[in-house]
Amino acid sequence: MAETILETAHLSKTYEGAGRSTTVLKDVNFSVEAGATMAIVGPSGSGKSTLLGLCAGLDRSSEGTVHLNNILLNNLSEDELARIRNQYVGFIFQNFQLLPTLTALENVMVPLELRGEKNIRSRALALLDKVGLKERVQHYPSQLSGGEQQRVSIARAFSTQPKILFADEPTGNLDAETSEKIIRLLFDLNQEAGTTLIIVTHDLELAARTGRIIKLKGGSIISDQETFINNDLTL
Repeated sequence: MAETILETAHLSKTYEGAGRSTTVLKDVNFSVEAGATMAIVGPSGSGKSTLLGLCAGLDRSSEGTVHLNNILLNNLSEDELARIRNQYVGFIFQNFQLLPTLTALENVMVPLELRGEKNIRSRALALLDKVGLKERVQHYPSQLSGGEQQRVSIARAFSTQPKILFADEPTGNLDAETSEKIIRLLFDLNQEAGTTLIIVTHDLELAARTGRIIKLKGGSIISDQETFINNDLTL
């Protein structure tokens, strides 16, 4: 039986402001096995990105608990959460979130430097070669296309060999052809690394390529189903 890498219990999130309360997540419960692939879908405002942020330790819940790699996140300090993320978690965002003053190579090296690891330059170069950017390693983000920037962010996300990878609309800013290449790359690298992959997406075709789809509406899970995975992206 596979170990559980992520578990939420009675997870809720309410924002207070301007004299009113807004609940964006209500009593969300699920668990994810290590090595699984899963998509979180739903209309805008359904709570998808909020849920991802809570699961990744980027935000704190109003009620309920999150266990990541069997570690309870709720009572950890910000420094402790940062250490957990750096040790176990990778991120890919819609807007890439590369550091503009660093080259592609330096962006990939940053997480490894934070961990104090060795041979980081050669490891970062190997990853950039793997994502097809061998000739672009000294380019800055502003000198790269959107697809190339997302390739850098994927290389950065996999650089620390994370146990779990969170991708928030990873193809949201890309055209259809580039999106297809990024999706193929993401799943190929994920399968090779054996990482747990959780994707927030509006793209139902992308969601269908994962092993499980959770659908949110109004901050609650309205369906949770396994899918027939078809990752033969050459079809």
